[in-house]
Amino acid sequence: MNNQELQILTEELSLEFFGRPFVHQIIFNRRLRTTGGRYLLRTGNIDINNRVYELYGREELISIIKHELCHYHLHQQGRRHQHRDQCFRELLTKVGGARHVKALISEKERPYKYRLICRKCGQEYYRKRKVDVHKRRCGKCYGKLELFYLDQ
Repeated sequence: MNNQELQILTEELSLEFFGRPFVHQIIFNRRLRTTGGRYLLRTGNIDINNRVYELYGREELISIIKHELCHYHLHQQGRRHQHRDQCFRELLTKVGGARHVKALISEKERPYKYRLICRKCGQEYYRKRKVDVHKRRCGKCYGKLELFYLDQ
């Protein structure tokens, strides 16, 4: 999918789910790393992480576009458009957009070297640096932790 196809898809989704036209520009932005997309307040444009489409396909891409269109349309109407606002949450639920993007970094690309697992509740923690399991405890149940080195 290229930027022109993305623009057409977004305009169709905007009319279908919001009943309003999308009159700005949407593009794939390869520089986005951890986020699925972003709505730019100053320009009204939307950037989408191309890895969403590459890793998860069209359905996840549509879900992210709906999320960004919620920001877009609420802001254009002068209404509250942040994640914590009730207006945003209601509109997002109504149109079926994603609240969060799935992981965009594969297991091999993760920067973690160590995995800690709680012996009591099974909670997992990932760390870049080694920790002393005799001094640390689980943050959930205060159980003892077990340290594993991740092979990469």
